[in-house]
Amino acid sequence: MSAIKSIGFIGLGNMGGPMALNLVKGGFAVTAFDLSADACATAKAGGCAIATSVADAVAGKDAVVTMLPAGKHVRGVYGGEDGVIANAKPSALFCDCSTIDVQSARAVASDAVAAGFSMVDSPVSGGVAAAQAGTLAFMVGGAEADFALAEPVLTPMAKAVIYAGDAGAGQAAKICNNMLLGITMIGTAEAFVLADKLGLDRQRFFDISSKASGQNWSMTSYCPVPGPVPTSPANNDYKAGFAAAMMLKDLRLAQDAAQTSGAATPLGAEAQALYAMFENLGGGSTDFSGIIQMLSGEMTGKG
Repeated sequence: MSAIKSIGFIGLGNMGGPMALNLVKGGFAVTAFDLSADACATAKAGGCAIATSVADAVAGKDAVVTMLPAGKHVRGVYGGEDGVIANAKPSALFCDCSTIDVQSARAVASDAVAAGFSMVDSPVSGGVAAAQAGTLAFMVGGAEADFALAEPVLTPMAKAVIYAGDAGAGQAAKICNNMLLGITMIGTAEAFVLADKLGLDRQRFFDISSKASGQNWSMTSYCPVPGPVPTSPANNDYKAGFAAAMMLKDLRLAQDAAQTSGAATPLGAEAQALYAMFENLGGGSTDFSGIIQMLSGEMTGKG
C-alpha cells in the first residue's frame, strides 16, 4: 500500500470527534460522518470534510477509522451494502478504535481480510482529555504487517501505540486493563474511606501510600479525593474524564469474556456489581473515580 493520505472517519462522539481533529492536525485529509449534525458541524469547523453517509465517507479513502459505541454498531457499519467493506477503496486499511467484545472484533476483521482489506482493532485508553490532547494509548490487534500500516495513522492521536497480537488482541488487552483499573480504583477509594474513619490526614496517607507498596495508577495519577493530584477529576467535582457508565460497559465486557473463556475473575465481578450500583444511584455520568462518594456513604441516589 502506498502512503496513507486520506481517511474516512466514522463516529464523532466525545472521543471520536477530537480524534478526527487530531488526524487533521497530523496532516491527513479527513472525511467524517456521524448521525449527529452538531458533531459534524464541530468536525467541519476543525477541518474535516463531512460525508452524507458511511459509504460516502469511505469511498476512495486510503484508510478508515471508526469509533463506535458497541459491537453491534461496528458490525452494522462494516457490513451490508451501505457499509465500509462494500464501499471502501480496494486494499484500504481499517482501524476500529471502538471498545467492543472480542468476538465481534474478530468477526469483523475476518470479513474485512476475506474481502482483501487490512484491518486492526485498536481500542484506546486515556479518556476524553487524552483524546483532545492527542495522548491516547492504542492497544492494537491484527497482523504485524497491518500494525505497521496502522501505526502512522494512529500516531497523531497517541502518546503510545502498542502491538498486542493477532486480531482481537487489542480488545482483549483493553478489557483486561480496564478491569484491573476498575478494581484498583475501588481499592484505592476504600483505602481513603478507611483512612478518613481512622482520622488519618488524606494528604499524609497519599504521601505514604504513593511511595509504599500500595502505590498504583489510581492513587498517583487519578487520586479519587481532592487535593493530592491537582489534575484528577476529584478536584473538578468528579466531572467525567472517563465516565462511570463507560467503566461499567468495559467491566461487563470483561465479565462476558471471562464467562466465555472460563476465567475466574471474582474481583472483576464485584467491581462490575459496585459500578452498576453506582450507576443506579445516578453516578453514570460522573467520573469513575467518583465511586468513592458511594463507598463513603455520601450518595443516597441522584436519579
